[in-house]
Amino acid sequence: MAVNLDKEAYYRRIKRLYANWKKGEDEFGKVDAIVVSVGVDEEIVYAKSTALQTWLFGYELTDTIMVFCESKILFMASKKKVEFLKQVAVTKGNENANGVPPITLLVREKNESNKANFEKMLEAIHASKEGKTVGVFIKDKFPGEYMKSWNDMITADGLEKVDISAVVAYAMAVKEDGELALMRKAAGVTSEVFNKFFKERVMEIVDADEKVRHNKLAESVEKAIEEKKYLGGADPSTVEMCYPPIIQSGGNYSLKFSVVSDKNYMHFGAITCAMGIRYKSYCSNLVRTLMVDPPQEMQDNYNFLLEVEEMLLKELRHGVKFGDAFTAVVDMVKKEKPDMVAKLTKNLGFAMGIEFREGSLVINSKNQYKLKRGMVLSVSVGLSDLISKEGKKDEQKKYALFIGDTVQINEEEPATILTPVKKKIKNVGIFLKNEDEEEDEEDEDDAEELLGRGARASLLPDRTRNEMTAEEKRRTHQKELASQMNEEAKRRLTEQKGEQMIQKARKSNVSYKNISQMPREREIREMKLYIDKKYETVIMPVFGIPTPFHIATIKNISMSVEGDYTYLRINFYVPGSSLGRHEGNIFPNPDATFVKEITYRASNLKTPGDPSVPSTNLQNAFRIIKEVQKRYKTREAEEKEKEGIVKQDSLVINLNRSNPKLKDLYIRPNIAQKRMQGSLEAHTNGFRFTSVRGDKVDILYNNIKHAIFQPCDGEMIIVLHFHLKNAIMFGKKRHTDVQFYTEVGEITTDLGKHQHMHDRDDLYAEQMEREMRHKLKSAFKNFIEKVENLTKEDLEFEVPFRDLGFQGAPYRSTCLLQPTSSSLCNVTEWPPFVVTLDELELVHFERVQFHLKNFDVVIVYKDYSKKVTMINAVPVNSLDPIKEWLNSCDIKYTEGVQSLNWTKIMKTIVDDPEGFFEQGGWSFLDPESEGSGAEGEDSESEMEDETFNPSAEEAEEEEEDSDEDYSSETEDSNYSASLGSEEESGKDWDELEEEARKADRESNYEEVVETSNRKRKGRSTAPPPSSKKKRRH
Repeated sequence: MAVNLDKEAYYRRIKRLYANWKKGEDEFGKVDAIVVSVGVDEEIVYAKSTALQTWLFGYELTDTIMVFCESKILFMASKKKVEFLKQVAVTKGNENANGVPPITLLVREKNESNKANFEKMLEAIHASKEGKTVGVFIKDKFPGEYMKSWNDMITADGLEKVDISAVVAYAMAVKEDGELALMRKAAGVTSEVFNKFFKERVMEIVDADEKVRHNKLAESVEKAIEEKKYLGGADPSTVEMCYPPIIQSGGNYSLKFSVVSDKNYMHFGAITCAMGIRYKSYCSNLVRTLMVDPPQEMQDNYNFLLEVEEMLLKELRHGVKFGDAFTAVVDMVKKEKPDMVAKLTKNLGFAMGIEFREGSLVINSKNQYKLKRGMVLSVSVGLSDLISKEGKKDEQKKYALFIGDTVQINEEEPATILTPVKKKIKNVGIFLKNEDEEEDEEDEDDAEELLGRGARASLLPDRTRNEMTAEEKRRTHQKELASQMNEEAKRRLTEQKGEQMIQKARKSNVSYKNISQMPREREIREMKLYIDKKYETVIMPVFGIPTPFHIATIKNISMSVEGDYTYLRINFYVPGSSLGRHEGNIFPNPDATFVKEITYRASNLKTPGDPSVPSTNLQNAFRIIKEVQKRYKTREAEEKEKEGIVKQDSLVINLNRSNPKLKDLYIRPNIAQKRMQGSLEAHTNGFRFTSVRGDKVDILYNNIKHAIFQPCDGEMIIVLHFHLKNAIMFGKKRHTDVQFYTEVGEITTDLGKHQHMHDRDDLYAEQMEREMRHKLKSAFKNFIEKVENLTKEDLEFEVPFRDLGFQGAPYRSTCLLQPTSSSLCNVTEWPPFVVTLDELELVHFERVQFHLKNFDVVIVYKDYSKKVTMINAVPVNSLDPIKEWLNSCDIKYTEGVQSLNWTKIMKTIVDDPEGFFEQGGWSFLDPESEGSGAEGEDSESEMEDETFNPSAEEAEEEEEDSDEDYSSETEDSNYSASLGSEEESGKDWDELEEEARKADRESNYEEVVETSNRKRKGRSTAPPPSSKKKRRH
């Protein structure tokens, strides 16, 4: 297959090279021709000659000489390469070839001296401008007879050589859109390898206390790029390392990219890692420092280093000199921490592209070149030779901090980071917490002992533990949490005491403020019912006087026809009648006299002389009252929705076209009746969703409590979910949960078609779905990374931990509830379920009994006025994992066999918090606590007094659980009667045999008593079994 050359790119780039040459700036002004010769040397990775070839043609062409003259270009290469170069040599039909000098192709003869061709090239050089000087890349020296004979010819001819490496590098430094896309991809792959492989590997090493050498770890990173799962979808054949990864720790640090990882064992302190991946010839670079149990001083220095990098990114803008950016950063360090100036790295980065390091475009004090929009730099700032006061050994005392990113230069804004690997302390710090002290272990001062087998990483970033710990350890921790929780809750409730909930009085609606507003219609004079739509009032004749009643006072109306008459009955709201579920019976003046109902009667018979039947007025009134009532209720509902809505700031639109954007998303809840697609775009201070119809929904970053990204692994949709601090209005309703999703694959499957395991169409469809899933996941992840960079990680997306998920029914249907780092959620089903862990007081497990297959989870909030959340039907095999997870999150949990009346319990606590905590507080839920016996009896008697009465809202949610009565008495009877068989299944054989013998004895006894009674009384009247038992025992 013929190799294609991108002609358009070649013409664009050769024109740029010639344009810079014609300007004659710096060394370009001193040369009459440019000579680029490339030989064969496997050891050379980066050379300006090969970089220029890759830039122009997309490939490296070995044993090729290129001569650029003022009016023509000569290429000398082997026959095969000449065929490849003919694509740009033949300019017919290529409009872009205008302005580019014509190309002469010379075929190199392998076994001959090529003297004739060399002379042709020298002749062309002499004819170009003055023909005395040639621009070359002095550092590029290729071995071989062919290259030597060409260089000898130039020297013998007396041509003066001028090094043009710097000016050509500057011409190539500004990247085109296609090049930027490749460098973004390279940076993305580097980030994936760091996050998915290196960071995870280091955590495993620290956690398992492994001894691993730096060079071995570096080799494992190089092997990892051969596996597609770490490459974010890139083809492994297009990916290579820019340089062997550099991993340093334990006091030996050299913050350069020319060093190699040594053979020392990794030390659990400050671990610096530098790695760069090259994708389709374009480089990227990333430097991070992972810290194991960093002391406060190290954390402070690291945070300062982050500030230094942020300052550097602000300085790197179009038109700023490299040297000026360096000076500004050094001045900032002198001002903030003067003692750190000597420890700062001598340069702060360099330009990067096809070559990893552009030696002439380094960020140091001497460089006078100006930055240009579109350049890509590797910035790296470090502090070396830092001393830790807490360190005892040499490797602990001395440490270094090093961070770096691949960045793109913009016009006015700070440089954009292309390697979105998080670098805050919480993301790179590995904090170890010693487990309970090992039994009588030697107490040594040795630091290795502190990080020995007993040390486990209890808090690891971006990762939650699922390993079981001993039940005793959990209980000990839970006891500590219980005392803390009771103290905090008592203090909190004491502070809140006195803040009484003010119940809102029902709004008083006045029809007319004065008599002049009363309508003067004919119907009113004729003593007919009249509806004033403007003031939403019904004017009714009462004892011959037209009396106005506002529509809000009317509860309902009914109309019936009986014989020759039509009756219209109007019922009013009065104290004592229910006003609906949430309204309460509060009237402004309940002692006044109220009209409860009025009935009007009109004839259905038309009397002579009447224009219409008298009952027509009642029929019209009935219709119009219904209409006005509906309109009024709709308006009231809208106002109620708007009540308490916190006014949001305005969205600041960023007009930059490169805003992070996701297209073809659906929004839930729907804006209109029918679901609509739209696009989600991130702006300066928030997101804007724009539907295809033009509807807009704005969500501000500062109003987002949880941003959750639910990948499509094992799901039919991929979701971005926002749980808000304050509700927002759209679609005439208020919402605290908004999500954007797109479907992956078919939600429904046609079971009618005969499917075959190896059906080609099905296999193809599955393959397409897999590719689509991967593509969508990459697009969403890319969007998230861009948003996190845009907000400087103020907004962080949480990904649910699927491994820790458990089934449960928070609403009507069962769904998979998954923890994230700060919440428990399910966002794939609607309505969504999101609970913030910081707001939890405790979690109580109800109906935990050995004979039941599932139990209920009750979530109690720190705000006791908030209704508790119930999660029903959680499988019993999830109990231990849930306990382990809650324990690791420092959340108190309790368990019990009964279902409690939480409405009553919470009301008791809020009414008398002091009394509640004096009696032991929440310890009544803990079966092992001292006061549990008395409290248990109290709660049991309360259950007998009053069964749990859910509110109207809860009634719907708990219909499925209707077989479960909340009265302990009923539960006991159910347990003994209906669940008898289950009860027996939990007993051992000895107990069952004993019961059987007892039952046999009792049935024998019954038979004996029955026969004696028959003999005595002549009829069978046996006393109840319970009385027999009493007699016998």
